[in-house]
Amino acid sequence: MTGRPDLALLHPPFGLVLHAGDLTLRPLADADLPEYAELLRRPIFEDPQSPAMFHWYRAEPDARVRNALSFQWQLRSAISPEKWTLPLGIWADARLIGCQDVSAVRFAERRTVSSGSWLTLDAHGRGYGTLMRQAMLVFAFDHLGARRAESSAVIGNDASFGVSRACGYREDGTQVSTMPGPVEVEQRFLVTPETFRRPDVPVRVEGLTAPLREMLGA
Repeated sequence: MTGRPDLALLHPPFGLVLHAGDLTLRPLADADLPEYAELLRRPIFEDPQSPAMFHWYRAEPDARVRNALSFQWQLRSAISPEKWTLPLGIWADARLIGCQDVSAVRFAERRTVSSGSWLTLDAHGRGYGTLMRQAMLVFAFDHLGARRAESSAVIGNDASFGVSRACGYREDGTQVSTMPGPVEVEQRFLVTPETFRRPDVPVRVEGLTAPLREMLGA
């Protein structure tokens, strides 16, 4: 009788881990999904009617959880050098508190990533939002070889704007949101390795194997 194979050998993203201060960032595995589902039922914004509220969060809790789990599985199956998203769970002292995504289209040619993130309301105000974005940027710039990182947020989302500016992003024009729900104007942001404001703590990256690099076009 043989043991079960390491899932990271079958799906290389599962072996990726980023460590930054009190935070650990890694792709969500199936074993994490019950905790993730509970997280999705908790508040993210003080004002539930805020225009900055994510469209997916506006669904009723049960539907929100079902949709989010389905989305996680879709992202795993869709990873290719042409287009990929790594949804990284954020753990603080072994407690899941949010997610930080990093995505790319034709990364080998464009060397550009985009990102999105969220934290539960009780994790706000502790510097986690900035540190998890900085950890993602260290991974993208120093380990994948990205030359640009883009982000956007609805006009009025001051918390997201603050995180972007703290990381060295510069304003890069506006755009009209393409997401479902109310049409909102978004501020675009851009950061490069030269303008990036690095964290005060080291960022350690584990599990960026040759097979994972191949999957990401890096």
